[in-house]
Amino acid sequence: MEYLLSILIFCPIAGMAAVLAMPSAAHEWIKRVALAFTVPPLLLAIWLFINFDRSQTGFQFLEHAPWIPSFNVFYLVGVDGISVTMVLLSALLCPICILASWGIDKAVKGYFALFLLLDAAMMGVFLALDFVLFYVFWELMLLPMYFLIGIWGGPRREYAAIKFFLYTMAGSVLMLLALLAMYFGVEPNTFDMRILMEKVPAAFDPRVQALLWMGLFIGFAIKIPAFPFHTWLPDAHVEAPTAISVILAGVLLKMGTYGILRINFAMLPEATAEYAYLFLGALGAFNIVYGALCAMAQTDMKKLVAYSSISHMGYVMLGMASFTEQGINGAVLQMFNHGTVTAMLFLLVGVIYDRAHHRQIEGFGGIASVMPVYTGFTALAFFAALGLPGLSAFISEVLVLLGTWQKYPGLTAIGASAVVLTAGYMLWMMQRVFLGKTNEKYVALPEINARELVTLVPLAVIVVILGVYPRPALDLMQASLKHLNNIVISQQRPDVASAAPASAILPD
Repeated sequence: MEYLLSILIFCPIAGMAAVLAMPSAAHEWIKRVALAFTVPPLLLAIWLFINFDRSQTGFQFLEHAPWIPSFNVFYLVGVDGISVTMVLLSALLCPICILASWGIDKAVKGYFALFLLLDAAMMGVFLALDFVLFYVFWELMLLPMYFLIGIWGGPRREYAAIKFFLYTMAGSVLMLLALLAMYFGVEPNTFDMRILMEKVPAAFDPRVQALLWMGLFIGFAIKIPAFPFHTWLPDAHVEAPTAISVILAGVLLKMGTYGILRINFAMLPEATAEYAYLFLGALGAFNIVYGALCAMAQTDMKKLVAYSSISHMGYVMLGMASFTEQGINGAVLQMFNHGTVTAMLFLLVGVIYDRAHHRQIEGFGGIASVMPVYTGFTALAFFAALGLPGLSAFISEVLVLLGTWQKYPGLTAIGASAVVLTAGYMLWMMQRVFLGKTNEKYVALPEINARELVTLVPLAVIVVILGVYPRPALDLMQASLKHLNNIVISQQRPDVASAAPASAILPD
């Protein structure tokens, strides 16, 4: 299909223009138009999923046009097995978030126009193959996200928005410096990521590659967010509207690990092989445990889910560091699975907040007898988050642990131990909010409504299907990830490469 990827990017822009052209008082129509312009990208993403050639390792559906030819800057977009999963996730969550925003009644036109701009920027990040284009879309995300938190957020919204902006902007500066160094370091000068993947490894000595790798890693680690760059996340989540929390956790966090795969792995494979154990493996294992312990200490439901995201993104980092087929496939599958599961969790927290107007765990009790349908969906999301067999997160986490065990049994043991902590804080919240004696203040809480169910059912179906049959998702990404993994493995020192698998060093 011609111009498929451009339609994915610019359809929300057209929707933003349509929303801005409408009367400010036409709240219902603004919401309907915004929803209508997120449906075509979802349908196109499904078509892309069906027609994507799973046997190819290169980029497909390429579109190429001059932009700033004098500096070799082009409008260049394409998709491979890594980015196609993120495109599908983004396209799925955006209409869901529009529906979850139906209760917005403050500056409605501005909210939905900014949301559609954010949608376009997210698509652009996952599809851009020109480094300047990638950077433009990366920066473009900051503008709508800053205002969506700062205007429509909670009591401390200005603080949370500024903190998010400053942290991400600091990472962007490091990314910009690395971008310029790569541009001027190769001949001919280019921002084409496909050419940079071929020429950057030979153009820089190992010390310069290490500096470039660290600059890019810090920029992406802020977005993941990895310790110690994580402190913006709980504030942003707690203050953001429900739908923006869903986008933050479901899509924006994945941009950090996506950037590492697309740029650090592909363009700086030697430095990746050198530093992955410490900055991806060890830090990922630490994130898993640290995020889980922080989640256990929370009294606010939304903050607990926010810290759980830090923990679960640690599995992605751990799997990426393994350089094994199971580990890296599990990492990217975990990116998708975490996006759907955490989206459910934030939507469910938003449902109860809309009714009770608070999120304090100790302030509830016995909600299951008042809202049984809501409780059923919450239980499914909780059990998916803690990695119950038969649900999607179990598959991706097990693949990560299987792959990492072959290289780093110690880190695998640390990561696996956090499963108990995750079960602890999820079941602890379940017990206090939903079980026991019903709080008299909430005996008349209305059950979850049809619109809210529409946002949750598709995510619940995906969680169950991928938990039982994950092959469609794994087939989608496998060829591209195997190719990328082989590039890095070829750069490993013999002593590092020989460390894998544990069985290889055991006596016969």
